Amino acid sequence: MSADHRRLGRELDLFDSDPLIGAGLPFWLPAGAAARHEVESYLYELERRAGYQHVYSPAMGKRRMYELSGHWRNFADDMFPPMRIGEDELVLRPSLCPHHALIFRSRGRSYRELPLRLAELGPMYRAERSGVLGGLSRVRSMQLNDAHILCAEDQASAEVAGVLDLMRQAHAALAMGPVSYQLSLRGPGKKYGGGDESWARAEALLREALGGEDYVEVPGEAAFYGPKIDVQVQDPSGREWTLATVQIDYHQPEQFELEYAEAGGGKARPVMVHRSLVGSMERLFGHLIEVHQGAFPVWYAPVQLAILPVGPDQDQAAREFASQAADLRVEIHYEGSLSARIRKNSKCPYIAVVGARDVSLRRRDGDQQVMSPAEVIESIRGLLWR
Repeated sequence: MSADHRRLGRELDLFDSDPLIGAGLPFWLPAGAAARHEVESYLYELERRAGYQHVYSPAMGKRRMYELSGHWRNFADDMFPPMRIGEDELVLRPSLCPHHALIFRSRGRSYRELPLRLAELGPMYRAERSGVLGGLSRVRSMQLNDAHILCAEDQASAEVAGVLDLMRQAHAALAMGPVSYQLSLRGPGKKYGGGDESWARAEALLREALGGEDYVEVPGEAAFYGPKIDVQVQDPSGREWTLATVQIDYHQPEQFELEYAEAGGGKARPVMVHRSLVGSMERLFGHLIEVHQGAFPVWYAPVQLAILPVGPDQDQAAREFASQAADLRVEIHYEGSLSARIRKNSKCPYIAVVGARDVSLRRRDGDQQVMSPAEVIESIRGLLWR
């Protein structure tokens, strides 16, 4: 039976929490931080190569900004209360999109710049109730892999299709895959921004981008500003939930009066495409821990190579071996019997047992062979994304 990520994450020293910090506010320990940093670096480079420009924006903003965006009207119950500083009311952000809208309008824009793809791994905050908090899956502070594409309407479908392709690449690299696609639409009993015409155009663009992909339409699950494609994954217990999403938004460009200069000299309103390839780092790793049971693929494993000298006479050889592998994440384990050290490192992709004459490389899948230190290092390097 699979282990819950909350238990396994603590057993493997990936993350923990403390009452003095508060519920829903986990901290990342060195092993978890190493794995997370590697995934963040991969996503940054994947986005850069796909034409994204990375930005940083503040983790808070004036209440007025969220009133304009529509978050305050539609999302206030899930936001932390405003902090009064002088004449201003500042709010911890529940979303990054208003900041990116203001980055777009920080100077004049031309049609030649479109599509403008702005990406950020940024913090956001949700005032979740204590009863729903749990591990990394439901938290109050999260780091979101987020991006917003500002483009002309006739570019939007191709941009969404490109996002879906990028999602497939990222999910394959993380050794997980989507189960299904969900087209989330408006439903009765909820308030939405924008008019029927813009919603119909947005829905048509998303359907076009999905192409021949099978999907299920789910009324009532749209964002308040636009319809979205939700990429569903399945946990080891068979439950489906949303990991990644891409949305089309006519509402916020209108609210923030975004515009660009057209080829003919006139002004036009861009379409905003919201997207997250893998969601928040917290929810992503809650899923990855359970999918892989802590035995991550070699490229983002916290320790890629565990070096075990057979005895004290091999300690110096082990240290020299580790120095040759300085670009890998390596640990040397001296204490305890050899069998106990091997068991302790069962989640590690590679274990190198340094003997008197040779190095025995043990793979996590049970394969074992004698190799030189240089051969060990080169074989692991061949599996890294960089």
